[in-house]
Amino acid sequence: MSRHKIVKNMDLDDEMDDYDGGEDYADDGAEELSEEDKESMRVGTISVREALGDDVPGITDKDIQEALWHYFYDVEKSVNYLLQSRTAKKETGKKKAKGPSPDDQVLAAQSKAAKKDKPPAKTSNEKKADQIASGVEAMRMDDTPRATSKNLDVLAEFEKKKAKNAANFVVIGHVDAGKSTLMGRLLLDLNVIDQRTIDKYRKEAEKLGKSSFALAWVLDQGTEERNRGVTIDIATNKFETEKTAFTILDAPGHRDFIPNMIAGASQADFAVLVIDASTGSFESGLKGQTKEHALLARSMGVQRLIIAINKLDTVNWSQDRFDEISQQVSAFLTAAGFQAKNVTFIPVSGLHGDNIARRCTEEAASWYTGSTLVEELDNSEPATRALDKPLRFTIGDIFRGGVQNPLSVSGRIEAGSLQTCDALLAQPSGEKCYVKGLEVDNETADWSVAGQNATIHLTGIDPIHLKVGDVLCSPSSPIQCIKTFVVKVLAFEFLMPSGIDVHRGRLHAAGRVTELLATLDKSSGKVTKKKPRIVRPANIARVSVELEMAVPLEKGQRVVLRSGGETIAAGLIE
Repeated sequence: MSRHKIVKNMDLDDEMDDYDGGEDYADDGAEELSEEDKESMRVGTISVREALGDDVPGITDKDIQEALWHYFYDVEKSVNYLLQSRTAKKETGKKKAKGPSPDDQVLAAQSKAAKKDKPPAKTSNEKKADQIASGVEAMRMDDTPRATSKNLDVLAEFEKKKAKNAANFVVIGHVDAGKSTLMGRLLLDLNVIDQRTIDKYRKEAEKLGKSSFALAWVLDQGTEERNRGVTIDIATNKFETEKTAFTILDAPGHRDFIPNMIAGASQADFAVLVIDASTGSFESGLKGQTKEHALLARSMGVQRLIIAINKLDTVNWSQDRFDEISQQVSAFLTAAGFQAKNVTFIPVSGLHGDNIARRCTEEAASWYTGSTLVEELDNSEPATRALDKPLRFTIGDIFRGGVQNPLSVSGRIEAGSLQTCDALLAQPSGEKCYVKGLEVDNETADWSVAGQNATIHLTGIDPIHLKVGDVLCSPSSPIQCIKTFVVKVLAFEFLMPSGIDVHRGRLHAAGRVTELLATLDKSSGKVTKKKPRIVRPANIARVSVELEMAVPLEKGQRVVLRSGGETIAAGLIE
């Protein structure tokens, strides 16, 4: 039960009602609690006990802890539930009573002497029940945040702050090209991590017979990733240069995890494409995920591409090999829509750190006089931010915090801005919620703007109404949920009416290409053929898509169409 455990879709109230209070549950839960959960449980138990007071006997610590766990350590909801449960038990006990108590008999006699139209006096049990019910009503949780909004002019605050340029870049390429090792070396050379940590990883890797994976383990933290030697999900890390604060998005290269690569590319301002220069590896990579990743990155709006030709030390820093790879990749990228001025090639060795943060000192590499990888990253132009557009925040992760923040979501703000106490609308559920607190790059903040990576602590919404891929937006300018749309796509495979999966960042939705509306000319965009029977690879087409259920999508967003584990098209919603 870790702090960042993903919230599953479950009806907490129903689950609490069905639970029979067995001892096994409590024992199992106690074993699974992390140190942070234990502390949250301890503080929460004290807070609930104080809120209940001495007027509500019969509620044990076990009852309190079960309520706290199910309500994500939310003290108010737990108290509310416990009081309601107590009231229900008293009502049940009253119904089961075999006869009136002495008090009831006296009250009954008094009522007979009173006027017929006067309501009978309440029994002592009824009075107690009413008192508890009043307490419940008084303590009923108000979904509106208690804190008062500062009503900041967020855009003015952002301009005033004059922070460093911030940029996200995604690291892409064929499996085993050395992406994670390259980024691990970069973080080591920039002192983001220390040599002692690398030595520790190396010892652990040697036990698995994978000593060369030590640098990759800086980003590949999962047990399965380390055992298999491949990145599975997006790994993130941060570093800063004098000019820019960077966030690395290390994407998986294996074809089985392309949806995770798409999620990373959707958050990136530019991309680093890593290519394995060793004999035979470049050629197999070009037939594999190298081309697909580059096409997907371009389809998701990435225009700037830095190509790190890795492992060039394995071919003795051959300039001929570097030129051969550069020429083949340039020809492909130009055909894919990248402009030559936005593409840079750098020869590197991720394992030894050559041309990453420092220049290669090998005599065989003296022919290269260009920038290092870090210098080229710093030369990238700042990304344009959609500051003045309505708020759009796609949920990348959902987790439970401690007693103060029972429900939190993280992701990147794609457009607009928000501040503490703002009201938000969650789509597609249509539920309203509020910003209880904010963190930007792991630091507490009062506001956040487009382009920033943020964690939002929410209140006023049950976690059952949220899932990864949902969109938080402004209630005054909400994103609409749609089932059908027209999209202009570049076909990667033969395209025809058939079942597909639509991907946009973390959003996945099943659907179908219902109609091929037209094929288009690449340069002018004019219709070349109406209602074609099939669209061939590398052609541009306008197609109609119908989804199985409505999801939050809108004009101008980029989507990827996949079928049978293959990317078949990508493009822009019209």
